[in-house]
Amino acid sequence: MVFTAERVHESSANDAPVFYRQLFAYLEVEKYIQGDVLEVGCGDGYGTKRLIDKANSYTGIDKFVSQTVTQLKNLNFIQMNIPPFTGLKDNSFDVVISFQVIEHIQNDSLYMEEIRRVLKPGGKFIFSTPNKKMSLTRNPYHIREYILSDYQKLCSKYSSFELKGVFGDEKVMDYYQKNKESVKKITRWDILNLQYNLPRFLLKIPYDLANSLNRKKLAEKNTELTHGITAENYFIAPATEECLDFYCIAVK
Repeated sequence: MVFTAERVHESSANDAPVFYRQLFAYLEVEKYIQGDVLEVGCGDGYGTKRLIDKANSYTGIDKFVSQTVTQLKNLNFIQMNIPPFTGLKDNSFDVVISFQVIEHIQNDSLYMEEIRRVLKPGGKFIFSTPNKKMSLTRNPYHIREYILSDYQKLCSKYSSFELKGVFGDEKVMDYYQKNKESVKKITRWDILNLQYNLPRFLLKIPYDLANSLNRKKLAEKNTELTHGITAENYFIAPATEECLDFYCIAVK
């Protein structure tokens, strides 16, 4: 398993709000899974294992090899840096899903073109990404983040699309506000504005350490709140500038 501030795991109670926010996207997409499915960025497979039996065939792509993913039955796993999607044929998938991936991609236009290429006519592409306006600080793992108008432009390349957002209930937003206040206390010491001036590769280690310590501190001070958040505390609604993540269902 790969553990960073980006790749959390269900075994960490302190990361529950982040983990269940990511898991929610998989639970929401279950209704669309059918036929031949491609997942771009399957990570450790905690979402993949919930979907794989609903498809006729399931292919997963990730740049890292996770032991838990390779042990999943009926999964065609491909280790690959994308884009392009080398070796995948045109018009070969009924559904493509990709959650919290596009923000990591240098050439996001080619990424979108490649997904469109491998989708069958009428196929669905469901993908999510963080809302930049709700981010608390610079994330060095992200090449870029998107605002609502940016994400709408990405989705508009398809014949039709529904632009939705992932929102949190009062419990989630209470945690969000406490997290926001805690992050401000940390970043106020960044008088040189290093979070934006440092190269991304240099910022990753302090970012991971600060996130780990911050989440641990939040959990200790707000144990019931932090450990009490599950996927049921998130919901889908039409996208606004206040949603936590953008969530698009596009049709080729």
